[in-house]
Amino acid sequence: MRVVLSLGTGTLLLVAMLKPPAIPQAGPLGQPKSPKQVGAPADATRAAIPFDNPQTPEKIALGQKLFFDGRLSADGTVACSTCHNPARAFTDGRPTSVGINGRIGQRNAPTILNALYNKTQFWDGRVKTLEEQAALPIVNPVEMGQPSLDAAVARIAAIPEYQDAFRKVFGAPPNARDLLRAIASYEGTQLSFDAPFDHFIAGDQNAIDDAAKRGWELFNTRARCNKCHALSEQKRDATYFTDNDFHNIGIGIIRHNVVALARQAEQAIKSGDTSQIDRAALQTDMSALGRFLITRSARDIAAFKTPGLRNVLVTGPYFHDGSQETLWDVMDHYNKGDGLQNPYLDEDIQPLALTEGDIDDVVAFLASLTSADYKAQGIKELARQRELSRTNRPQRDTARAFGPKPQQPKPQRP
Repeated sequence: MRVVLSLGTGTLLLVAMLKPPAIPQAGPLGQPKSPKQVGAPADATRAAIPFDNPQTPEKIALGQKLFFDGRLSADGTVACSTCHNPARAFTDGRPTSVGINGRIGQRNAPTILNALYNKTQFWDGRVKTLEEQAALPIVNPVEMGQPSLDAAVARIAAIPEYQDAFRKVFGAPPNARDLLRAIASYEGTQLSFDAPFDHFIAGDQNAIDDAAKRGWELFNTRARCNKCHALSEQKRDATYFTDNDFHNIGIGIIRHNVVALARQAEQAIKSGDTSQIDRAALQTDMSALGRFLITRSARDIAAFKTPGLRNVLVTGPYFHDGSQETLWDVMDHYNKGDGLQNPYLDEDIQPLALTEGDIDDVVAFLASLTSADYKAQGIKELARQRELSRTNRPQRDTARAFGPKPQQPKPQRP
């Protein structure tokens, strides 16, 4: 089923629909986490908490209640946890997320875990803070569907327990600014380290197996993962696994005429209008433009944020469009240097000539980034992905992986 929506620019959209999932509850995995975990950066954690939104137990508790409350959505069927389910490491396990009335968006739900350290939020970095991030899903028509933040606040304000909680925490009745501060405060407690790899880096040589150790070396050398998943190419990153930058890695661009979409974006979306950008990113084919929607720079066409890799094993499917099911698919994509017809492909994407054993080792390393909270889930998921990889490898192209980098077409300017 599809429904017609308006982008607010005279553009009518067809949005696919599914039955919305039940709202997940917090459970043990949704509780605030201690910052005292092996591998957690203590100084960076303290520095990342905004000075104008300090965490308190009461504020965190209020934010947690709001995060799991469907009454923030227009019809009561969708909460923040719908797309960020603690049981799935604060993702939803879908290629792209499902919101109010079962409307399907264009983007894969990134994890909330360790989002406190993000320099920007969302796949295209359209906002910087967790407070800003919390606002947009509430008013997006394919997510929580409220006509405005004030409408969401009015619904919350009609509930006596929220009236009491807001006055206790903020000394004022429910309002938009404090609602976002409370949600962000809770999200900022979702730290996830204490993985086998963290214990290995801390000195326990037996914390990970030989395959994961070989994978860690490949990650920083021939596999070229460090080109994006490290703070610099010269220094290994054992904490964040992201350069906080944006790259075109060849995902999704071929099936779109991105030059035409870029021209459409320049005409239809006012530069800097975060609300319009948010709607275009989730509701239209302009989603494929990625960072270009924000910068309007040709070099950012189809470029998306480098995600961190912690708990990557249990946060699939992968990439901004959820197009790859397993970590073996992800590795196959990079191994062949995908992007034959992509003039905007990042310069670091090239054939890698990794063997099957090499790929298995890199996956073993990625699996070692699974936090203790998700250990059992990770074991099951690794077995599932491994079994699938032995029979279904749609991205594998050995000839290209071991061949020269193909010549790319020159980019057009929008």
